[in-house]
Amino acid sequence: MGKQDIIKFVEQEFVERKEFPVFGAGDTITVTYSIKEGAKTRLQSFQGVVLQRRGEKNRETFTIRKISGGIGVERIFPVASPSIEKIVVNKRGDVRRARIFYLRGLTGKKARIKERRM
Repeated sequence: MGKQDIIKFVEQEFVERKEFPVFGAGDTITVTYSIKEGAKTRLQSFQGVVLQRRGEKNRETFTIRKISGGIGVERIFPVASPSIEKIVVNKRGDVRRARIFYLRGLTGKKARIKERRM
């Protein structure tokens, strides 16, 4: 049994995956996750535009970017993280690529993303 086989076995047996809505780059989503502070836990939301999704299966992550107080804030979430309570898709974005890092250099109206029609 090689190292890759052990990793696959652990992922299949021990990592729990919750069901989340389908989303991709350009979508505006709200991620509600739990934060542990001492003995207490509380829920906090992070709303922003998805810049990318990367990885596969249980190692998949996604990056969200929002503007907070005039400063761009990015956060990377693992999809299989047990601290994520729920993900809500607020808006579907119409972008032409899978990784929209060009958004980092844009501000104001240039940073708008066209909404995808259903």
